[in-house]
Amino acid sequence: FDLPMVTKTEKRAYGQFRRFLLNDGYDMIQWSVYGRLLHGRDAETKHLQRLRPNLPPAGSVRCMTITERQYAGIQLLIGAPKFQEKTVTAAQLLLF
Repeated sequence: FDLPMVTKTEKRAYGQFRRFLLNDGYDMIQWSVYGRLLHGRDAETKHLQRLRPNLPPAGSVRCMTITERQYAGIQLLIGAPKFQEKTVTAAQLLLF
């Protein structure tokens, strides 16, 4: 996601959205990219329905669903994988 953080209201909306993601079980993969393990399309639908009412009023939030196999194919070019990335075992992963 890419959210504006100029005014106090925008900063508050950013903080609320980020807290929602963390409280809902998402892990930060990198700056402004969050992921969550899901087990099937029904779980994906459920989480998208939970996400929509919590979207901030401004900015850009994008969602992409990838399979475990696709996620395993990601190449880390610099740095080290986080603990959560080393233990992915779901059928698909929802990224923000």
